[in-house]
Amino acid sequence: MSIENFLQESVGWLSWAGLVLIALTLIGFIFNWGIKFRLVGVTVFTLLLAGSSWAFSASYTPPVVIEGAKYAPIVYDNGYDLLVAQALDDFPEEAINPTLQQIAGNIKGGGRNGALVHVRLRKLESGGDGVSKPKILGEVIRDTGQNITIDSKNSTDAE
Repeated sequence: MSIENFLQESVGWLSWAGLVLIALTLIGFIFNWGIKFRLVGVTVFTLLLAGSSWAFSASYTPPVVIEGAKYAPIVYDNGYDLLVAQALDDFPEEAINPTLQQIAGNIKGGGRNGALVHVRLRKLESGGDGVSKPKILGEVIRDTGQNITIDSKNSTDAE
């Protein structure tokens, strides 16, 4: 069962459970049951869970998955216009563009305020004496305002 289906199903079940608990709570107050205030708590909590599940299901977007992309951890994100991912030493050349497209597709607008985000994929090359030099394998520019990927460059040298 996917997360989308689970969320939609849980909203229905929690809503119905909330309605049943509302009825039980009203009956509890009418007949002066000793657990009437516990029923109020359980009812409110169940309705809160139903509302939270509904809000999460309405805002949930699954991550973008592009065929041919490889895992590259994000090593730097300034939260506005630059995001850098680290490629392993044996990163295949044909996976550069799909990986960049997948990382760019998973950027959320959030605090970026419609910025043009430069998404770079780099790998570290040894420069001798324990010093490494970054080599930019590729870069895409993502417009978070329009939610599109604008430009793509591969195999440029480090700045």
